[in-house]
Amino acid sequence: MTNRFRKRLSYRLTRDTVLVAMALGLVLNLIQITLDYFNARTSMRAEINAMIEISQSPAAQIAYNIDIRLAEELLDGLLRHPATIDARLVDREGHVLASAHQNRPESPYRWVSDLLFSDSLRFSSELRVPQLEDLPLGRLVVTIDTFHYGLQFLERSAYTLAIGLLKSLALSVTLLAIFYFVLTRPILNVIDTLNRVTANSPEKVRLPIPARHEQDEIGTMVGIINQHLETIDSSLARLRAAESAIKNYSSQLEQEVADRTREISEKNQALQRGNRALVRAKEDAVRRARARANFLASMSHEIRTPLNGVLGMLSLVREGELDPGQRSRLDIAITAGESLLSLLNDILDISKIEAGKLSLESIPFSMRQLIEECATLHAQQARRKGIDLITEIDPELPEGFVGDPTRTRQILNNLISNAIKFTDKGQVRIKASHSGGSLRLEVIDTGIGMSRQGLRRIFSPFSQADSQTTRLFGGTGLGLTLCRQLVERMHGQILVDSQEGSGSHFTVTLPLPVQEIPAPSLDLDVPEKVKRVGVALALPQGYPHRLAIESQLRAWGVPVRGASRHPEGILLASLDDDTEEARRFVDSWQGEGVILADSTGNRLAGNSRQQVLPLPLRRQDLHQCLCQAAGCQPPALPAPNAPAESSVRIPSLSILLVEDNQVNQLVASSLLKKLGHRVDLAENGQRAVEALRQQHYDLVLMDCQMPVMDGYEATRRIRQQPQWRDLPVIAVTANVMAGDRENCLKAGMNDYITKPYNREALRAAINRWAPLDPSPPAET
Repeated sequence: MTNRFRKRLSYRLTRDTVLVAMALGLVLNLIQITLDYFNARTSMRAEINAMIEISQSPAAQIAYNIDIRLAEELLDGLLRHPATIDARLVDREGHVLASAHQNRPESPYRWVSDLLFSDSLRFSSELRVPQLEDLPLGRLVVTIDTFHYGLQFLERSAYTLAIGLLKSLALSVTLLAIFYFVLTRPILNVIDTLNRVTANSPEKVRLPIPARHEQDEIGTMVGIINQHLETIDSSLARLRAAESAIKNYSSQLEQEVADRTREISEKNQALQRGNRALVRAKEDAVRRARARANFLASMSHEIRTPLNGVLGMLSLVREGELDPGQRSRLDIAITAGESLLSLLNDILDISKIEAGKLSLESIPFSMRQLIEECATLHAQQARRKGIDLITEIDPELPEGFVGDPTRTRQILNNLISNAIKFTDKGQVRIKASHSGGSLRLEVIDTGIGMSRQGLRRIFSPFSQADSQTTRLFGGTGLGLTLCRQLVERMHGQILVDSQEGSGSHFTVTLPLPVQEIPAPSLDLDVPEKVKRVGVALALPQGYPHRLAIESQLRAWGVPVRGASRHPEGILLASLDDDTEEARRFVDSWQGEGVILADSTGNRLAGNSRQQVLPLPLRRQDLHQCLCQAAGCQPPALPAPNAPAESSVRIPSLSILLVEDNQVNQLVASSLLKKLGHRVDLAENGQRAVEALRQQHYDLVLMDCQMPVMDGYEATRRIRQQPQWRDLPVIAVTANVMAGDRENCLKAGMNDYITKPYNREALRAAINRWAPLDPSPPAET
C-alpha cells in the first residue's frame, strides 16, 4: 500500500515541491541567521562601549581623588551586568586601585558560543578629567564574557530553524491534499473507467471529462483520447466492410490466379528461350570484346612503335649542345609528341575504364611543372585563335605531390583544349592552389558557355552541350567523360559553372598528398642583386599576365615598382606594345636590364641587354630572365621531366638488346651507352638465344612483339637452360593494355617497362636488376 501511494503523481509532485521549498527555506534561514550573527556581534560591542562610556566620567573622578570606597562601589555596579566578569581601576603607574570579579556561567552550549564570539573580550578606556586633559589618571579595564550574547543568538537561531521546518511540513501536507484532489483523483477516475472497458468492443467506450477540468490539461487529454477512440471505431467499421468485400472477391481471385498461373507458365517458357538467346549474345559480345581488345593492342603497338622512335630521336637531339631557343622549340616538339602519345592512351583508357582495369600510379611529381608544360603545349593553339592563355599558379603551391602525373596531365589537357576550342575571343585562365590537404585546379574561359540543359549532360559519353556545338566545333564528347571518370577514380571531384555567352568555369579538386621532401633542384633562389635593384613594372593594369608575374616576383621578395618611379631597376615591359614611343622607352632604358614579355612566342630580343620572357608564364623562364638581366649567372636546372642523377653508381654492364625496329635500336643503344654500358643487338628472339650461347651477358632487354620468335617464347627458352635461369630479363614493349605486364612475368621476365625509351626508366630498371659481379669487358 505504501509503495502504491509513493508511485502516485500527487505524492511525487508534493515530494519534489516540498524538497525544493525546504532547500530554499533552509538557504533563506541560514542567510537570516548569518545576518543576525553579525548584528549580534555589533550590538554586543555597542552595548559594552556604551556601558564603559557611562562609567568613564565617575571613574575618572574616583581616580583623581583616589577614593577606594567609591571605586569599589562603581566596579560592583559594573558586575551587575550579566556579561561582565571582571572590572578594575588602574592608575597611571599600572597599580590596581580597585577590582571586582565574578565566575563565568557554565553551560553545555558554551563551546558553540565561544566558537562564534570567542570566550571573552577585554575593553580598556583612558581616564581623564575635563580640567586636566593632558594629565593621564589611569585606565578602566572591563572583561566581558560573550556567552550571555552567544546564548541569545543560539536561541534565536534555533527558533528560526524550527519555525522554518514547521512551515515546510505544513506546506507539504497542504500541497499533498491539493495535488490529490486537483490532479490525482481525476486521473484515477479516468483509469477506473478504462479498467471497466470490455475486450469485445473497446472502441465503443467514451471517457467522461472530470468536473471542473473541462478547460485544463486533463480535460484536453480526455478529449484527445475520445477522438482517438472515435477514429478507431470508424477504422474498425471500414475494416469490417473491407473484410466483407474481400470475402466476396475471394472466388474471383481464385479464378484470376488460375488464369495468371497459365499465363506465367507460357511467359516462363518464352523467358527461357530469351535466356538462351541472351547467353548466345553474351558469348558473341565476349568474343567481340576480345577481338576489340586485341585490335586495340595491335594498333597501339603499331602506332606507338614509330611514335616511340620519333620521341626517342628528339630526346637524343635534346641531349646535345643547343642554345636556349633551340632547346625551347625542341621541348615543345617533345611535349607535342608526348601529347599525341597521351591521345593514343586516351583511346586505350576507354577500353580499360569499361573493363574496370584502369590502374593509377602513385609517384612524386611537380604539379607546377606539369601545368606549365600543358600551358606551353596549348599556347600556340591559343595564339592562332587570338586569345590569351594565362597561368596563375599560387607561389605557395607545394613543389611536389604524390599521385599519377599522367592521368592528371590527361585531365588538364582535356580541360584546356576544350576551353580553347570553345573560346573565340578573350582569355583562358589556369589557376592552381592547395588548401585543406587538397589540390584545386581551375580552368576558366570566356567562351560560348553552356545552358542549364547542357550542364546536365556535359559529362555523359558521346555528348556535348547541344547539337549546334557539335556542328560548329566537332569532337567526340569523350574528353569530359574521361575527365570525370579519372577524377572519381582519384577520389576527387569535378564541378562546372557556366552560362550561355559568359564562358565556363571548371574546378577539379584532387586529394593528392604533398611530397614531404621535394626535389632540391626545383628550388629557385633569386640572387641578392635582383632583390636589391628590384623590378620596374611597365605592364598596363589590364595586361592579362600581369597578376601572375607580379605575384611570383613578390613571392620571391623582389621589390615591384612603377617604371616612372624606379629608373634604376630591371624594366619589365610587354612586346605586344609595338608603338614607336614604347620602343624608344625600352631602348633608352638606363636601369639594370630589360625583360620583354612576349605572348606571341616568335619575338627576339633587340640587343644583348634585353631578355625575352615567353608567355604563358613559366617560373623557370622568369627566374632565368631576371638573373640574365641583372648580370648574374642563372643556376643550371635540369631539363623538364629529367630527374636528378641517381646517387648509386652502377658499374658498366654487358647488355643484350633484343629489338626488331632499327630506330628503336638506335635510340635504346644510344641511351644505354650514355649510361656507361656495353650493348649488343639482336633482331628477334631466335638471334637473342644464339647470342647468349656465344657470349655471357649481365642483362637482357627484351621486346615482346618481334618476327620469327617473339619475346615471350624467347624468354621461355632462356629459362629452360639452367645457366640462364638467374639472368635478368626486362621486357620493353609498346603494349600498354591490361594483362600485358602479367603475361611478361608469367613468361619468366623479371621486370616490365614501356616504350618510348626513357633514360631514367632504363636506369631504374637496370639498377634494380644489375648483378653484383658484372662480367668484364670483352677483349678486342
